[in-house]
Order: sequence, then C-alpha cells, then structure tokens
Amino acid sequence: MKSTWLSVIVMLVPFLNGARNDNYMPPCANIQTARLVVPMGSPVTATCVISDDCPLVIEEIVRIEWHLDNNLLPISSYVAGASSRVSEVVIPSFNHTRAFLACCVQTSPAQVVKGVEIRAGYLPEAPQNLSCQTNLTNPNTMACVWDPGEQETYLLTKYTLHTKIWELRKNHTYAVLPGVHRYTIPRPDFVLFSKMDIYVRAVNELGEATSVPIIVEPISKAKFDPPMILKVEAAPRRFGCLELSWSLPQHLFWVSNRYLNAEARQKTPNSSQWTKQPILPTKPANLCNLLNGTQYVTQIRVRYKQSPWSEWSSIQSGVTLESAPTGRLDWWMKVSRDQMHKQHSIKLFWKPSKRFCANGQNVSYVVSDQKMLGGKANLCSTKGNCCTFQLPRSVKKVHLRAVNAAGKSAPTECHIYPPKGRLVLSDVSVDPQEDRSLLVQWRTVLSSSPVDFVVDWRPVLNKELSLSQFEIVNRNQTSLVIKGSFEPYEPYDISVYPRFKDGLGHHQTVTSYWRQKAPSIVPKIQIKKTWQSRIELTWDEIPLNQRNGIIQGYKIFYWNQTGPVKVENVDPENRRVVLKDLKNEPLYEAFMMVSTSGGSLNGSRIHFEIQAFDAVTVVIIVISFGVGLAFLLILMVLICFSNHRRFKGNFWPVVPDPANSSIKSWTTDSTQDNYLASDSKEPNPIYLSHLSFLDLPVKASKKEDDSWLSSGEEMNDLGESICGSPFIPEYSGSNSGSVPYATVIFSDPRHIVKAPCVYLRSESKQPLLETEESFSPRSYQNMETDRMPVEQCFFGPCHDCVSEEAEDPDILWNDFPFLRALAMNDL
Repeated sequence: MKSTWLSVIVMLVPFLNGARNDNYMPPCANIQTARLVVPMGSPVTATCVISDDCPLVIEEIVRIEWHLDNNLLPISSYVAGASSRVSEVVIPSFNHTRAFLACCVQTSPAQVVKGVEIRAGYLPEAPQNLSCQTNLTNPNTMACVWDPGEQETYLLTKYTLHTKIWELRKNHTYAVLPGVHRYTIPRPDFVLFSKMDIYVRAVNELGEATSVPIIVEPISKAKFDPPMILKVEAAPRRFGCLELSWSLPQHLFWVSNRYLNAEARQKTPNSSQWTKQPILPTKPANLCNLLNGTQYVTQIRVRYKQSPWSEWSSIQSGVTLESAPTGRLDWWMKVSRDQMHKQHSIKLFWKPSKRFCANGQNVSYVVSDQKMLGGKANLCSTKGNCCTFQLPRSVKKVHLRAVNAAGKSAPTECHIYPPKGRLVLSDVSVDPQEDRSLLVQWRTVLSSSPVDFVVDWRPVLNKELSLSQFEIVNRNQTSLVIKGSFEPYEPYDISVYPRFKDGLGHHQTVTSYWRQKAPSIVPKIQIKKTWQSRIELTWDEIPLNQRNGIIQGYKIFYWNQTGPVKVENVDPENRRVVLKDLKNEPLYEAFMMVSTSGGSLNGSRIHFEIQAFDAVTVVIIVISFGVGLAFLLILMVLICFSNHRRFKGNFWPVVPDPANSSIKSWTTDSTQDNYLASDSKEPNPIYLSHLSFLDLPVKASKKEDDSWLSSGEEMNDLGESICGSPFIPEYSGSNSGSVPYATVIFSDPRHIVKAPCVYLRSESKQPLLETEESFSPRSYQNMETDRMPVEQCFFGPCHDCVSEEAEDPDILWNDFPFLRALAMNDL
C-alpha cells in the first residue's frame, strides 16, 4: 500500500504544481468536479477519464474504482460512463472538513491514476452585537468589538471594519487579523460630535456576511473617567439631605454639564447594601431622603447622554442634620427579689425596633421611674443596650427613652412583673444551621396562655451583660432561627422565657455550640485507691474554654501484657471509675478518650500494678490479729474479776462523798498513807481528795463582806489546792486531777476573830459511787461550837442555827489536821 501512495504522489506533484521539465510525462487521467470547496453536508460529483496512452493501463477493458481517504466507495455510488475508461461517482453528503478523492485502476495492487482534495465548511455568520466605545484619555480612540457567531466555519474567514462619517463623507475600511474580533479606530478617523455608520463584513471561500450597521456619535459612546467628590456635608436647614460638591477630571474641562447624567449611591458605614438615586448634574448636588443625624458614605458616577457609566468615584462620608429620636424600643427585663431589702433587682435589655430612628450620632438611653427626666428620677444612663438597678417593690413600671443632642424620644413604658414560676415550656432543643445560625425549638403546655416568648442568648465564656441578645416571638410560634456572630467551638446559653400579662414564667436554658470539634486537652488520670483486683481512677474536669463541644462521655481503655484491651464507659457527669476483676499481672496500661459530637482525643498512657498478698504476709496478719484479740480478752477478765483495790481504782476511781465524811476524824496518819485502809473508825472511811482555801479581801464594811459571802456563783472556782501541802506527801497540786468537794474560806489573820472560818460545799457535778447512800447529806456544822450564826450555815439547813450571835471559843487545832495546814496563812 505504501508503494501505491508513493506512486500517486510522484505522479500528482508535477500535475498539481504545474511544473515542467524535460522528463515531463502527461497524466494518465483527469478528474472533473464542480467545486473543490463545498458546503458541509452537500453532495459531491466527480468524473474520472483515463487517457488512452496511460502506461498503467495495459488491457483494453479498464476497471475503475474510487477511494475517499483510503476508504473504498461502494459500487452503488458509481455511474457508468460512455466507455470503460470513464467513471463517475456521486457522494450524497460530504461531511468531511477535508478529504482526498482518488480514481484508481483495479490491478494487483490497485493503482491510483488521479486524485483531488475536497474541503467543506459553512458560510460565515453575520457579526452580532457590534458596539463601540470612545476613550477620552490621551490618546483619544474608539474601540469596536463584535461577536463572530457560535457556528464554526471550518474555513478561513476574514473580517473587515467599515466606517462612514456623514458630515465629512469619508469612508474607511480596516482589515482585521484572522481570529481577532475587535478593532480600535484612531482619533483622526472620527469626529466626537459627528454621527457615523459602522458595520463589519465577514468573508470566506463559500461567501460573505455583513453585520447590521450602527449609527454612532463618538461622544455619546465615551466612557468618562470617574468624577471627584470634593466635599460632603449636611444640607443647610434641610433634614435628611446631604450636599455633594464634585467635578469631572481636569482633562474633561471642555465637557458641558448640559448633556451629562449623574447618579449617586450611599449606605451607612456598617451596612453592605448600597442605595442608588439619580441626582441633577449641578455643582453642588443634593442627596436627599436620608435618615436624620446619620453618617453615610457616598459615591458618584457620570455619563454623557446614553454613554456607558463611568466608574464610581472614591468614597466620601458625611452626616445629616440631627433631630430627636423617633419610634419605640423593643425591651424585656429579668426581675429577681431581694428578700433582705424588700426590693426588686432588675436587668433591663432593649434594642431598636424596626420603626425606631436614632436621628443622631451620639445616642444614649435613659431609664427613669417617672415620665419626666432629670434629678433622682433617672435610674441609669448608658450608651449600651442594657442596664441594672434596684427598685422598691411598690414601683410597677419604668420609662425608657433615647436621647441625642437634638432631643429625646417618647417614653417606652416597661412594666415590672416579678417571676411567677409557671411551668409552660418543655423539650427546648437547639440545632446548628448553616451561615452561623441556630434553630431553637420548644414545646408548650396546652393549658398555658402566654402573651409571647422571649429567646435570649449569650456567650458562656464572656459574662459581659451587653453581649446578651434577644428576640420576641409570637405566642403561636414554637421555633426561631437566631442569627448572630456565633463563633465555632464556643459555648452559648440559649434561654426561652414565656411572658404573661403579670410576669415571666419558668424558663429553660440549653447550652449549645454552632460548630464542635475534639477537646483541646484530655485530663490526666490519677490513681486514687488500689486494692486487691480493683483500682479507682479519678480525673479533673476539662476547663470550659478547652472542651470545644458538649462532652458526650469518657472511655477508659486498659489492658495487661497478655490479655485483651477492655473498655470502661463513663458518663460525662462522673469523673471517677473503678476498674474491677484485675489480675495480679506485673503491669497494666490505660489511657482515656474524651469525645464530643465533633471528634475525639486520646490522652497519655499511665501504668499501674496490682499487688497480691503472699502466704507469709497472710500468716503474719492472722497471727497478729489473734495475739491482739487474746491479749484484749485476758485484760478484760483481769479487770472484771480482780480484787486488788489499787488496780481496780485505776479503772473505777473512788470519789469521796462529803455527806459521809467527818472532817473531825481526819488524822495525820490517815492523810499520808492509809486513805483506803480497812481499819477506819467510820463505817465507810473515805479520803477527801482535794481541799482548797480562799483568801477573802478586806472589805470596807461588813455589809459588803456578807453580800460577797452570799454569792455562790463567785466562790465555786476560787481557792488554792492544799493537796500539795506537807501533810499529804503522795499528792501534788500540779498532778492531781481530783475535783474539790469543799472549800475553806477565811479572812486575814488580823480579823480571824471577827470572821471565823466557814466551810462551803462545792457545786461539782461529779457522780458518786454506787456504794454511797442516796439520801441527802446532813447539815454540816463548824466543830468549834455547838451553835453557829445563820451566816455560817452554807451546806444546808441546820437545827442548831440560831439567830443570836455566840462568842467563838478557842479552836482545837490538834483535832483538825487539815485545818491546821491553814496556819500557813498566819505567816
């Protein structure tokens, strides 16, 4: 096959190029066709005539066949000619952009005797959307662009731009480079204020097409450079208007404002929505229908008649004239009772309603308990959106006003209703939405009839009261999409309050996140307690600012060197877990995983051991316990059955009973050693363990002495112990723990005759022994006389007490060894 095509190329090259040389060989055949370039899809007819002297044909009968790009055409497309050397072929639809049609002689292999190339395409479309724009910057030009159409021609198409100036009657034609669909007309070829016709022509091998001509005045197609705003200020004596001073660029000074159109746009600094309005092309121009006392940023653009708009100018700002605020404020308040001061603690929140206009730059808000402002009636004044104060419970409403430099708004009445605690809400839920919003839903009790609902939300990590926001919802509504600057991974408290005519019902609060992720940290596991086969683990709570979501739970993974991994789930409210059924393995490993709906985080590993009790340790514990128990039993038996009084007295001490004691029978010998001797003269001899004495200060009169002696409360704890005296060597004052049962009171030795010794009974509540009698003690007497004055009867009623005074006899000190010790005070 390669040899066949080479022969065709060798034979065709001289024929197609028309080359002539000395070895020229006439062609063997000739192909006749109507056109070599045809419309796409049209039929093609070709005729092949083989010459008689063609060296490739030997036989008289020639068999001719047709090939199109190496593909044999079907015999049905052939038309028989006058002889075997003439053949005609008809291609009903030629769908190739270009193809080679060859006439061949049937030999082995087939020989190509003649061939031609046929191309197909489409007529060019008429150019569309022809437009021109004049550029007034140096150098001045006019650029025209057009659309060649969507149809591909598959043929080389040439475009030319044609202009015709009416006044000058000049025509210009501009050739455009292939594939380019724009052209810039130089300044000498057009006149700014003279109309001209412009059109575009497209030409290819199948034909040509011309666009619809447009009539253009170059100045009307000029796009001006952006104007300049010189100054923006409030229009004098006109509310809601700004005055703009502006001008065109300096190189356009020759343009008259007569045919200019101007347009301005403005917005507040915090808004993203521009508002456009046409303005007169005067200098200065007024921009009206604005809010009073409001700052605006504005821009301006111009054009000549219907020419394209210029670009927007640079931004300038201005403030309209102020007026008093108008409209009402949306409000709500939280009321709590102060039981101590009988007052209401109030948190009042507000925000501008849809009809509220501040009409000023520096707007403040004043809360007062009267309709008129000023003086002590003002509870608070702030530029924020909330206020806290206290009021007596008798106050039922306050007044809220907006104030600026031009005046104050009408008061908004805010009624004070204490919380009622009515249960209205149930199943409050919060679901995150797209574009930083949250869907709040709730259900209400059927019997409730609130006036409306208040949805309040605030960040948890920032307790600033001014960051709280709220929305008032209709009573028939049970959901609300709240939008705000919700930050991801930050907690927010969303509360729903039902409002009644006489107060607020019980609210519900839900903590929610707009976006969640895994916690930032995992708490460190701490080993609190370990015992056989069990271990208690604890951990601290994750700080709120590091949770990044709502904690769904904790998982403790633990394992030993030989066993499988076990998992213990812990509720998010708990921060402890007890791992059970642990084996006495040498080492355990564990770690914690904390999860939120946005992800999980694993903590660091810890290691712990479970110590087992060996046999020696168990034996030692059992023996120690048995020995201790036996010793305790022996000690109890000795205590219960022992007859040794000194041993028994350490557990049941003998407490003396003054009622069964006789101070006369005390001797020196008995006080020294034998205080528990069995040969006592009395039936129940008891040692008086503690004797104290008092020094009475000298009074100015006897009446004062008697009044002092009559006060029992002031004598109970006075006195100095005598237990450490030389008469009782076994005891000392510092070591004795006994309780005094008697106190001896005496006066100065110089007045001993006038003030005899007196014995007072102690008021100790120490219980007596079981062996003592339960009857009341006898009245004690002073042993120095048979009768005593009434003043000296201290221990109870005495039969010998007489009203008359008796003379004191001499005291027998040998009979009273303990009283003899009181002689020390005579020194």
